[in-house]
Amino acid sequence: MIKKILSTFVNCFKIPELKSRILFTLLVLAICRLVAMIPIPGLDGAALQEFLNSLPKDEGGGLLGMYSLFTGGALTRCAIGGLGIMPYITATIIIQLLQTVIPSLSKLAREEGGRTKIVQYGRYLTVVLCLGQGFVMALGFENPQSLFNYDGQLVLIDSVWWYRIQTTLMLTTGTLLLMWLGEQITDRGIGNGISLIITIGILARLPYAAQELVQMFWGSEGVEARFNPFHGAMLVFMLVAVVAGVIAVTQAQRKIPVQYAQRTVGRKVYQGGSSFMPLRVNTAGVMPIIFAQAILMFPETIFRMLGSSLGIPFFEKLAINLQPGTVFYIIVYSAMILFFSYFWVAAMFNEIQISDDLKRNGGYIPGVRPGQATTNFLHDTMSRITFAGAIFLTVIAVIPLIMNQSMEIPFEVASFFGGTSVLIMVGVVLDTMKQMESHLLMRHYDGFMKKGRLKGRNG
Repeated sequence: MIKKILSTFVNCFKIPELKSRILFTLLVLAICRLVAMIPIPGLDGAALQEFLNSLPKDEGGGLLGMYSLFTGGALTRCAIGGLGIMPYITATIIIQLLQTVIPSLSKLAREEGGRTKIVQYGRYLTVVLCLGQGFVMALGFENPQSLFNYDGQLVLIDSVWWYRIQTTLMLTTGTLLLMWLGEQITDRGIGNGISLIITIGILARLPYAAQELVQMFWGSEGVEARFNPFHGAMLVFMLVAVVAGVIAVTQAQRKIPVQYAQRTVGRKVYQGGSSFMPLRVNTAGVMPIIFAQAILMFPETIFRMLGSSLGIPFFEKLAINLQPGTVFYIIVYSAMILFFSYFWVAAMFNEIQISDDLKRNGGYIPGVRPGQATTNFLHDTMSRITFAGAIFLTVIAVIPLIMNQSMEIPFEVASFFGGTSVLIMVGVVLDTMKQMESHLLMRHYDGFMKKGRLKGRNG
């Protein structure tokens, strides 16, 4: 199997166009990592990084954990890519949700050339979000004790407002540069550029996770090993099982058969036929987990501040129970993932429009009458498979928390056994492999799922 995969990758470099796309993608991703490494002038990023490296690495959530996932450590290095690509993703999600509530945007998206305008609106919104988030982050660097619990001084510039303006503009420029590089990968490289930038940021944490893993089984200077080889074998088995489950559910879909009747449009006669409508089990993807994490970032801090300032013990106990890893946090976290799974599907899946399009094109689902009956059938079917996908997302999301709190596995290691990291990496790898396989099949090479042999020499 490994030999077959290696031979397939070798075949990828035998096709000039695919080879140039792969090399271009790797070059752009390397530039993205440089953006996450170059510090903002006027900030002592090295001191902050040294302080954070001295802390125990077993925290499993919060604002820093969320941003560390998507920026590849750029935030804690005070780098120009400290905002990462998240403002662009947030803007895209907002525009998509607005299409469901603003009829003019929904109509524009269906018009010729409308999709280009929608993308342009997303870019404008990205700039606005970057300026706002960049200014807030500049204030956070100015007061590192509130953001990083760091008592030192990070700002090296005397003029406060010059520092704030400069930092805000550089953070905004860094995100816009990443956005542009991602679009270049999508157009001229291989795979989805924005997703690949997020993935490369996640993979940048792999060396730190490997270091923690070594300390778990072999220890280090001043640190004793906490696990035996049997635990290591169980972790490997669990990792394989989780990745296999993510791949299976990510690709799983319910195929709804669709029959088209023969119809005449003008002088043209369109023959009837049969097809199917694929309904994905995990339609929401990773979005419910991201929404749940983003919302649960703030209540703990807010209740802790209320408890300390007002002197009310109830708020202090509530803040303690909302810490990542507690039973109450896991229950609330799971409930929010279930809710946002249905919310995202309700916002993105329009069964009424699908039913109308089928009826307009002479299509129908066998055994289901066109019109309202088709709408109800699609709604009920989507609700059932969404429940299965939501349960899967919930299980995957809580695995790192349980491993971190119950098994005392460092969160840097546990995050690769579930949660957002695995879902994003598996989804991006599958999408990229599909695009590579399409190039191979076009040039008479077998893809990843077949025997890696050359069928013809043309091309």
